[in-house]
Amino acid sequence: MAERIVVLQKGVLVVTGGSRGIGAATAELAARDGWSVVVNYRADEQAAHAVVDRICADGGKAVAVRGDVADTGNVRRLFAEADALGTIGGLVNNAGIVDRRQRVDEMSPERLERMMRVNVIGSMLCAQEAVRRMSTRHGGNGGAIVNLSSVAAVLGAPGQYVDYAVSKGAIDTFTTGLGREVAGEGIRVNAVRPGIIDTEIHASGGEPERVAQMRSVLPMKREGSAGEVAAAIVWLLSEGASYVTGAILDVSGGR
Repeated sequence: MAERIVVLQKGVLVVTGGSRGIGAATAELAARDGWSVVVNYRADEQAAHAVVDRICADGGKAVAVRGDVADTGNVRRLFAEADALGTIGGLVNNAGIVDRRQRVDEMSPERLERMMRVNVIGSMLCAQEAVRRMSTRHGGNGGAIVNLSSVAAVLGAPGQYVDYAVSKGAIDTFTTGLGREVAGEGIRVNAVRPGIIDTEIHASGGEPERVAQMRSVLPMKREGSAGEVAAAIVWLLSEGASYVTGAILDVSGGR
């Protein structure tokens, strides 16, 4: 029988877009589970430091690091600062954007490029840095990556933001491909696919009332919470999911 690769657990976890919503909930729950957390943020320094303060007040260890995942130099610096905290054993690719409701034939090239640069290329750049540190091929101890997809990848989001749905469909494919690529190197790669979750992302897309408007058509007749998604992410990071890789877990209330 082949020797089982022991995956490092409870090392340093990098959470991109960790200052609010699902990212913040994940950072705080992971810290309670024993991870040292790097809370990445792009602009909201106050919110990121508030997450760090809550983690530290609860006895955990965390730092906030500014950086745009769409920028290669920023990503490299993010991981260099994470290295200073200890051995990286996990990555949550949570950073992402959504834009205003538009048809595809109305979308500007700049919008499309920014959407793919942040949601797809940003996740891939972060995964590159994580794999270079965690893979046994590179002398690492293994680890886990969790990507944030969306149920929009399945539904397509017609008349709303097909570009966002496309970017999340790419995340699904990336999860499957990378998961198989590094499975023998001690790294598990999975994704969660949230549905309607009560976070600030709806307001950032110009629809602050979207959760309330959608509630009646959801199978469970309610939206999900950031904490419910975070629980799935932290489980996928854990030894409890030691034989799970390349999986995409719907956290969508049946939608």
